[in-house]
Amino acid sequence: MIHFNDPLLHYTCFTIVLCPVIWNILARLCYKFIPKNTPTYIRYIACYLLTIWIFSFSSYRDYLIRKTIQNQPKLILFEDYYYLIEFIAIVIFIIGQIFVFSSFYKLGITGTFLGDYCGILMDTPVTTFPFNVLNNPMYIGSTLSFLALALYYSSPVGILLTIEVYIAYRIALLFEEPYTKWIYEQKNK
Repeated sequence: MIHFNDPLLHYTCFTIVLCPVIWNILARLCYKFIPKNTPTYIRYIACYLLTIWIFSFSSYRDYLIRKTIQNQPKLILFEDYYYLIEFIAIVIFIIGQIFVFSSFYKLGITGTFLGDYCGILMDTPVTTFPFNVLNNPMYIGSTLSFLALALYYSSPVGILLTIEVYIAYRIALLFEEPYTKWIYEQKNK
């Protein structure tokens, strides 16, 4: 039910992996090359440029995932339950978006888009919703949204791409979490 020889599928899979790799490389370059005595406005400019890159490239990835799902065959196993599955997909999407947008609301632009790598540090960790429910609500919310899209379109390739997104995020967190912790440890010294 999946056309594995589809060049768009290959390109989408590559882009899913590339997305967090590039934004982590760019963020670390910001940390490395922005001296500690850099004026605050320069730090914000760097963070906003990083934000534009992350948001744009992630949106492109999202477009490719949707396009790949639409170009691949559907699998309708439960025709009698199609509307129920569609409803479940909508609920999952709403939950995912609640996690994404509430995370963004709590962190703001600089907290969401790796501002700490640009030297814009938060005073205290966010411990209220959604961070009191999940450790990485933005990544989980995004993954849930892709899962919802796959279910809504009855897409086997969508499930496969959702799994790849989840794995890419988990691997990215192996690098982001310790590095972010280290940045805040440097602040406290």
